[in-house]
Amino acid sequence: MRVTLVGRVGCHLCDVAREVVERVCADLGVGWEELDVDRDVEPARRARWTEEVPVTLVDGRQHDFWRVDETRLRAALAAPAPEGPAGRAGA
Repeated sequence: MRVTLVGRVGCHLCDVAREVVERVCADLGVGWEELDVDRDVEPARRARWTEEVPVTLVDGRQHDFWRVDETRLRAALAAPAPEGPAGRAGA
């Protein structure tokens, strides 16, 4: 997965971000996953991201928070994925 969306249930900004991520990833044929900051993320990142959701990671690195800029996401995904194992949102 190149894109990880970290959000939470009931978050309207997360709903909007999900739509953008779904659209961009489908257009580009890129895999993505969604994690719940309240359940699926390790405690240090949960503390860091809890006020920033939705948080978008590209290739394991934080890309955006609060809003997903479609143009920036497309540009980031136009670059080749880095070699080797990518970082995980919960790692």
